[in-house]
Amino acid sequence: MRTIQFMLLLCATSLFFACTAKKESNPVVNVPEKNIGLQLYSLRGAISDSSVGIDSVIKAVGQMAYKYVETANYSDGKIYEMTPEEFKAKLDAAGLFALSCHVGKALEADMKPVWAWWDQCIAVHKAAGLKYIVVPSMPKPENVKQLQAYCDYFNQIGEKCNAAGLKFGYHNHSAEFETIFPLENAPSDSITWYDYMIQNTDPSKVFFELDVYWSQKGGRLAAELFKQYPGRFDLLHIKDEKELGASGYMDFEALFNNIDPAVKYLIVEVEQYNLPAFESVKASLDYLNNAAFVKEDYSVR
Repeated sequence: MRTIQFMLLLCATSLFFACTAKKESNPVVNVPEKNIGLQLYSLRGAISDSSVGIDSVIKAVGQMAYKYVETANYSDGKIYEMTPEEFKAKLDAAGLFALSCHVGKALEADMKPVWAWWDQCIAVHKAAGLKYIVVPSMPKPENVKQLQAYCDYFNQIGEKCNAAGLKFGYHNHSAEFETIFPLENAPSDSITWYDYMIQNTDPSKVFFELDVYWSQKGGRLAAELFKQYPGRFDLLHIKDEKELGASGYMDFEALFNNIDPAVKYLIVEVEQYNLPAFESVKASLDYLNNAAFVKEDYSVR
């Protein structure tokens, strides 16, 4: 089975590069190239496969005409097992840059090593040219006290990032939209994890990278959150159940027609595929590039 999976991945990768080369020799006229990035987790299988690897993935993503990437692999001062300088050079060669990263460290009884970890993490990603550092998830809190401790923690990380010229944010999944515990003096005597975090973090220190698919899975439409908390969403994860626009589950037109004016960058993430991985990631970019309701560049408005 592993041999068959390997051959399928290799064939899909080869086919993508062949199609890209053909496109370069016969360019399509008037195809828009918007300022859109890719969460590299979308190609996690190819990255972890030694026959493909991060170098080939970076090259492919650049040829697809993505403009930047968000990383999801940091350990011991290295990004995808490269120094920040090496990683940045690889991206530069492919016409890309690293916009943001997904990293995280849970609260611990002894915070001294945690803060040392963050100091190194921030320095490494600054050296790689990133603008944003994002925590992708956190342990589910059991009570308000635990959640408030994380809000305070995130504010402190945000201070460190601000001092380094970076911005700090939090990325959601669906669990954050559950009503998980009572809150004294709240109108409904309860509050969701996500609402509490937005209301109890400092906007100057913490932004939110809204994963529009996971919020909808949690019962909250992105357009509603934009209206409720304007100015809190710098980055968006644009995601669907398959390739973007392929499932019918997401109403992207309504989302983009009501987008938070704070949004500066769109990041595609594909977690479930209807096509081979490289084709799926390219199809998702094509969907946004050809959607009239998606602006060319949100970073300059």
